[in-house]
Amino acid sequence: MSSPRAAAPRTPANRRRPDWAGRNYSLLTGAAIITNLGSHGAHIAAAFAVMEAGGSVGDVGLIAAARTLPLVLFLLIGGAIADRLPRHRVMVAANVLNCLSQAAFAVLVLAGEPQLWQMMLLTALCGTGTAFFNPAAEGMLLSTVSGEHSNRAFALFRMAINGAGIGGAALGGAMIAAVGPGWVLAADAAAFAVAGALRTFLDVSHVPDRAPGGGLLADLREGWVEVRTRPWLWSIVLQFSVVVAVVGAADAVYGPLVARDQLGGPAPWGVALAFFGVGTIAGAVLMMAWKPRRLLLVGTLCVFPLALPSAGLAVPLPVWGLCVVMFVSGAAIEVFGVNWMTAMHQEIPEEKFSRVTAYDWFGSVSMLPLATALAGPAESAFGRTQALWGCAVLVVVPTALVLLVPDVRRMTRRAHGKTVAGPAAAPAEPTPADAVGH
Repeated sequence: MSSPRAAAPRTPANRRRPDWAGRNYSLLTGAAIITNLGSHGAHIAAAFAVMEAGGSVGDVGLIAAARTLPLVLFLLIGGAIADRLPRHRVMVAANVLNCLSQAAFAVLVLAGEPQLWQMMLLTALCGTGTAFFNPAAEGMLLSTVSGEHSNRAFALFRMAINGAGIGGAALGGAMIAAVGPGWVLAADAAAFAVAGALRTFLDVSHVPDRAPGGGLLADLREGWVEVRTRPWLWSIVLQFSVVVAVVGAADAVYGPLVARDQLGGPAPWGVALAFFGVGTIAGAVLMMAWKPRRLLLVGTLCVFPLALPSAGLAVPLPVWGLCVVMFVSGAAIEVFGVNWMTAMHQEIPEEKFSRVTAYDWFGSVSMLPLATALAGPAESAFGRTQALWGCAVLVVVPTALVLLVPDVRRMTRRAHGKTVAGPAAAPAEPTPADAVGH
């Protein structure tokens, strides 16, 4: 559903932006850039804060787990609440929690001698805020863009936040070296405060009133019905529960080890990760102009290159070769991401966006803690090279299986986004959306 501002006559205030980039879209994009600049540096700062306090590599892993676990625990609840309450209020409340937790973390580090349990608790609070924020934010973004402009809008949004993530990691690393991790955490708290303030100006007059629901559990059941009645949706969520887990294990555990033992140290791995980030921006630029007709077929084919980094580490490739495969995989996953968001925007009812995206997020992160925990034992049992080849295979096999789902192969882009009734996305076989009347 498009914002009324998107269709308003051009004025001097909005002449420099495209007609489809209305006030809400601009505010959401600007706020997301600010928070990504802060959070990517803060993740690095948290690790260095643990190490400066005398913590081990295992302690750094505990901090990462403390950030991820609340996502698994609270994402579904966050999605249900975001479809029950005004989404912008949920987003602002989550930003307030993130701001306060990161500010307390910063004070703790700057005061000296922070305890591990204290850092884990504050990191878990920040992760809890993220669990409530993500479904609301994605639902809000999807509701601000009209169907005919969704591809370009999502591509520009993702390009902006990926660029901010790259810049935030670089800026955060420089600030840690110059002034220490505590001030980077303080800057992240300030970023959440500014972003939350921007989001209070979102215009929600175009969002339909929520119908009274039957309670939180009933809302969750409705969201689950939306997922399970769409084979294209639940099959790709299952696919990514495996893909994200093994790619995360390769990046977080095996990549640094291969760099240390065979590539000359951590610097080459940092360069390779930077090429992945640049690839995501290139993929977003491509998707601003390219509108593939078969959304999910093209997107799923672009998941296969995510096996390349694990294979490259298994060989291992020289640094320049690893940079090439990281760039290709970054560009490919961005093509998938834009097509996936466009398909969700096209097929999912607006009032259920947040619950459905919560199931999507939940599926994507649910196996990640387990995979990173098992990466070490897998290396001991099979060897690092075999474990990395296993990661590559576990990207390829689920992706190939998803291509067996007819809706994934046949779903087509609709000329004007959502339709309440009309021809199926794939003429040879009705889509789940048409079958249930959406």
